[in-house]
Amino acid sequence: MAQDNPLLLDAATVASWDQTADIVIVGCGMAGACAAIEARNAGASVIAIERSSGCTGTTSAAAGHFYLGGGTAVQKACGFDDDPEDMARYLAAVSIRPDEEKIRLYAHGSVAHFDWLEQQGVPFDRSFYPEKSVVQPTRECLIWTGNEQVWPYRDHARPAPRGHKVAFDGEEGGGALALRILTDAATALGAEILTDSKVEALVSNDASDGSRIVGVRLRNFGETRFIRARKGVILAAGGFGQNAEMVAMHVPILQSAFVQGSPYDDGLAIQLGAAAGGVTEFMDEPFITSPFYPPQDLLKGVLVNGEGKRFVAEDSYHSRTGLISTRQPGGTVYLIVDAEIFAYPRFAELTNQRLVDGYETIAEMEAGLKLSAGSLQATMASYNAHAANGEDPEFHKYPKWIKPLDKGPYAAFDLSFGTAVYTGFTLGGLKVSADGEVLDAAGAAVPGLYAAGACASNLAQDSISYASGTCLGEASFFGRRAGLHAANS
Repeated sequence: MAQDNPLLLDAATVASWDQTADIVIVGCGMAGACAAIEARNAGASVIAIERSSGCTGTTSAAAGHFYLGGGTAVQKACGFDDDPEDMARYLAAVSIRPDEEKIRLYAHGSVAHFDWLEQQGVPFDRSFYPEKSVVQPTRECLIWTGNEQVWPYRDHARPAPRGHKVAFDGEEGGGALALRILTDAATALGAEILTDSKVEALVSNDASDGSRIVGVRLRNFGETRFIRARKGVILAAGGFGQNAEMVAMHVPILQSAFVQGSPYDDGLAIQLGAAAGGVTEFMDEPFITSPFYPPQDLLKGVLVNGEGKRFVAEDSYHSRTGLISTRQPGGTVYLIVDAEIFAYPRFAELTNQRLVDGYETIAEMEAGLKLSAGSLQATMASYNAHAANGEDPEFHKYPKWIKPLDKGPYAAFDLSFGTAVYTGFTLGGLKVSADGEVLDAAGAAVPGLYAAGACASNLAQDSISYASGTCLGEASFFGRRAGLHAANS
């Protein structure tokens, strides 16, 4: 098997090993750094291999949210009473196919994980940002980042805000700060980091008792080297959003979106895992969004499709709204507001959410948008009649965001997929156990091989189950578990 695949080499063909460590980590972003810390704390020697000139990756572009709950010190300080069981019920409710073991471990281990992050030096203020926003522009920590208050999820679990932003002024930079602190912690513990090095293949030892991953081949400035792993190799090298062929095969919708991520999110880690016998899951599910808030009052508007009908609760987390918007006929979507809540979406210049026009009446808007006669008028009449009583029987918008839209003139913003700019990234990856072991088609662990972070599939299964902080939260949490399990193997 190993001899026929350029991504998987037979150890018998390796003349000599250039270096040896207990654990070899491929990629040193959030998952890799946390795996390195835990492996070193367990007494294992660690070599982390990073393609860039420093430990950066997608984490460095993140605002720095960690999705954590169950009663963290920040939640308590801000007066929010959260419970691990509520967190678990929520995560299960939003998932396509809930992994009960991972959800239980994450929810019940969330408080301890928050404490661990602080122990490493990652700073979090004891403060709450009350506005509904994509990311708080200031250093306040706690924020609502998911669909906790959105129907039907709020009926499954008591809502609580769980987005914990690293203490950092501004909308970007918190992720980079957290990663620098964690990589410094890993190196202080003795982990060795090889930069400007690309892992090109895994090395398998085809022993009589079964094959096992025992190392990697890498290239560093034209030089080929072999690094042996006594206990395991952990893949933590990102998703596949920058691999045009893989995107076209698995998530073609992202071909019409701006794809976030590191230039090295080329799917190589996933390909390496598959070459070793691992299987993937949720590869066809993207994160995709074109946020129309803040300002938060725009959530009091309504979204309609090309048939003049509402199709989602407007107070949903922006990636839930974004995914459902892409599924509307022709991708046509309009945000309708009245004079009382009129404002330009904060990110309108970046997202090309253009103001179509203003209209004195809904009938004029209906004609101006070329919607079927009577369609928008019927939608608005029904919505306003119920909103006057603080109700939304169709989509059950949270009462805070319900008001009659009856103060003309009216305005429409074009949020159509293909007109507005949608942003996204990949979510699928290698199927792994709760300890990060890469699993094969039979559900058995591929000996010696682990995966964590964006190349692995854990909690974030689609754009509906996602919340800001899920990526950094699960990458750090399951990265730690992979590092510990590999070290103790």
